[in-house]
This record gives sequence, C-alpha cells and structure tokens, in this order.
Amino acid sequence: MNQLPKCWGIIPARYQSSRFPGKPLADIHGKPMFWHVYQRALRCPELSEVVLATDDERIRIAAQELNVPAVMTRSNHPSGTDRILEAAEKLNLPESAVVVNIQGDEPALEPDLLSELLQPFSEPDVQATTPIRKISAKEAQNPDRVKVVFDKNNRALYFSRSLIPYSRDGEEIDIYGHIGIYAFRMPVLRQFVKLGSSRLEHIEKLEQLRLLENGIPINIVVTRHKTVGVDRPEDLKIVKDILIEA
Repeated sequence: MNQLPKCWGIIPARYQSSRFPGKPLADIHGKPMFWHVYQRALRCPELSEVVLATDDERIRIAAQELNVPAVMTRSNHPSGTDRILEAAEKLNLPESAVVVNIQGDEPALEPDLLSELLQPFSEPDVQATTPIRKISAKEAQNPDRVKVVFDKNNRALYFSRSLIPYSRDGEEIDIYGHIGIYAFRMPVLRQFVKLGSSRLEHIEKLEQLRLLENGIPINIVVTRHKTVGVDRPEDLKIVKDILIEA
C-alpha cells in the first residue's frame, strides 16, 4: 500500500442561502453550525488541517473568536467547488495535495466517512472520490436524492436525479444514493473550475457530471454512514438530537 499524500479539509461557509440565510451561524447547543462541522472534521486522522472558506465578515469574526482557521473568499462563486479552489490557492497548497470539500451544513458529519473517502488516494491513479450508500426504492423516487451507477472498478458511470439503473423486468435491485462530499487532487480541482459548466451538468444540475463528461474518473466509496444536512431552520432539531446522542 502506498502512502497517502497530505490531505486538507476545506469547509465552504457562505452567508447567503435562499432557504436559510446565515445558516453557518445557526446556533446548535451554544455554538455556530460551522464550529460543529469543523470539530467533527478534526477527528479525521488523515486530514493535516481543516479550514473554513467564507465570503462573509460575520462568519470570519465568529470563526476567529472560536479559534477556527478561516480564509476569506469572493462572494460571487458559482459553486462551492470554486470557493474551495480559491481557498486552496490562498493557502498555497502543493500540487500533490488532496483537498476535501466538506459540506458546511452537516454538523453531525461522521469523521470515519472522511477517512473512507481519503483512503483510495494511496493509489496514484485515483483523481477524485465521493461516497455513496444503498438507499431504499422509496428514497430513490425522490429527484432530490441523487442516484449513481458505477463500474466493476468502483468508478462512477453516471449520476442522475432519475432512477438508475431501471429494472425493466421489475426485479429487486440495489440502488445507490450519492453523498455530496468530494475529495480532489489539486490538479483535478483546478481543472474542474477551468472547464466551466458542462451540458449534462446544466441539464441535471449536478456539478460532478462536469468531470465525467470530460473523461475525468470519479472513484466511488461505498459507505454505511448516513449524512444529515441542514437545508431549512426546521432541520436544526434533527441534528441537535443526533449530536446529543453522539
């Protein structure tokens, strides 16, 4: 087994959100949401450093008060991945680095999930990774639940909001749902941003399709871990209860 390259975790924390403005600062047991994400990510032994990437002075000040490293980024990025690249460049990360885009609205994140995501990078041909897990047929009907199919080498073939694969004869099949966390080698992260939006990405509104359309492989990691994101204020109670039990 080859040695893992140095790995960094970057947490994008944008203030504006159509469904939940100021979400990174939402109070969870006396601390802002971003603090919980940061603390969970720190428990991943493969990460050399974890940094917040924000576009808002209020978030930066709150991070400073809580001793959370933060990088200020532009406010007009089209995606979280673009924000991750700007932060990585400001941190002067080496070309050999692996960068994890850690969702800033998952305060109950499992550190083991990040470890699983990073292990494949011990192989030099792995360029990008993302986790998936088995989901029920009922879950798969929801277009917000992104589905994925992959080849025998655990490389993604396609991501879709539609049901894939479709069982023509109605037999019971395994269906895998995508978890929106990514790890990239620095050159692939640069390439992702440079390529710009692709045709299928635009149709499905799934930015990971940009890589597949341009022939850049994404290795998938099958996990048993669930993630619980905070999309709206009413979701806070769910994660508060999870964190009490953790």
